Amino acid sequence: MDTIIEPFRIKSVEPLRLTSRAERERMIRDAHYNLFNLHADDVIIDLLTDSGTSAMSAAQWAGLMRGDESYAGSPSYFRFEEAVKELMPFDHVIPTHQGRAAERILTGLVAGPEAKIPSNTHFDTTRANIEATGAEAVDLVIPAGRRPEHAHPFKGNMDLDRLETFLDEHGASVPIVMLTVTNNTGGGQPVSMANIRGAKALCEKHDVPLVLDACRFAENAYFIKQREDGYGDRSVKRIVREMFSHADGMTMSAKKDALVNIGGWLALDDDAWAREARNQLILTEGFPTYGGLAGRDLEAIAVGLQEIVDEDYLEYRMASTRYLGEALTDIGVPIVKPVGGHAVYIDARRLLPHLDPLDYPGQALAVALYTTGGIRGCEIGSVMFGRQPDGSEEPADMELVRLAIPRRVYTQSHIDYVIECFEEVYARRDELCGYEITEEPPQLRHFTAHFRPTAPAAVHQATQTES
Repeated sequence: MDTIIEPFRIKSVEPLRLTSRAERERMIRDAHYNLFNLHADDVIIDLLTDSGTSAMSAAQWAGLMRGDESYAGSPSYFRFEEAVKELMPFDHVIPTHQGRAAERILTGLVAGPEAKIPSNTHFDTTRANIEATGAEAVDLVIPAGRRPEHAHPFKGNMDLDRLETFLDEHGASVPIVMLTVTNNTGGGQPVSMANIRGAKALCEKHDVPLVLDACRFAENAYFIKQREDGYGDRSVKRIVREMFSHADGMTMSAKKDALVNIGGWLALDDDAWAREARNQLILTEGFPTYGGLAGRDLEAIAVGLQEIVDEDYLEYRMASTRYLGEALTDIGVPIVKPVGGHAVYIDARRLLPHLDPLDYPGQALAVALYTTGGIRGCEIGSVMFGRQPDGSEEPADMELVRLAIPRRVYTQSHIDYVIECFEEVYARRDELCGYEITEEPPQLRHFTAHFRPTAPAAVHQATQTES
């Protein structure tokens, strides 16, 4: 059948507050034009992130009641560990309260002022944790990955020629190579199995471990099944295990493809690294069998890891995201092609060509979507990545707005509402003004920065008010 249906029934609901445009104009102004500063109750459709926003299943909620809160040796930990190793057979599984904690522990072990860590594309917290040690985060995605309009089945791939050259020149300074699956910053694009194998071969040649940033591993595996020769008749679970068989470690935010609201882990094969990681865990997160999580959280992760590799769910997930992307394309909205797994990425640079990259076109579009329909998206462009470690400002490679779809939360009618709002924003796209930053923190500025429109207030108000 052509109709997309959710492969689940809705058992519990929560109300949405339907705000007016005048209310939203006031609230975004009070939030200093930063959508992270809004109260979630003031958002109608929240596509800010798919991280920690999933709806848990009845089986997960039941699992919470099994949660054992023993400080050490909780049976909930061992059920969690077993579920992880069923998909990712690493020797050591170290729970953390979320993915960035795993990144911090890992980079604290391996990075430092002389280190250089290449990846296809580092995401914001990974980059920040690397740079916090004084190390350099290097992006080596294939050329197609920097061209939003270019269709390529695996735009998340590492450029293996550039990686080989980089390792030849800087190998002594490279403690690990990272590979993000799917490549979030690059549009939620997958990495092929051939590319994972190729990266591993280069790492072995230079005696460098390969670590997967694996937040959306199941979505990546599903793309491999759909797009890569030789994998169409293999189960997603089997593909997942093969992906991780080529890696020496992983970081994970369980808030994505483990279908939970909090949690993460660091998994490693190296005994010495794992021993030191657990020492750091005790200092900052908790005992190694809970790592900053309650036993009930570990139980929910264990169930979520079983549910995420269900192929009916993954088919629905990809089809519903693709539905939004194809509808926006029909309107004329430029997006990153092909549509990724967890989100649709709008090419704000092409949509708003009258705005300079350092006028933050992604921020302009994100604000317009909120004032128009109460939709909250996320800028991934020069606000997020424009400031360099030396304090200078450079345009990002791409100016994107990410519409991340929370798992098992919104129905097709919610997505149709988003499409309708885009029709209005697209019709008045030439009227949108740019923004400037008036206040920002030294790191990860997009979370808390303050903005103001670059046009005079009267003009800005006119462009935000319905005629």
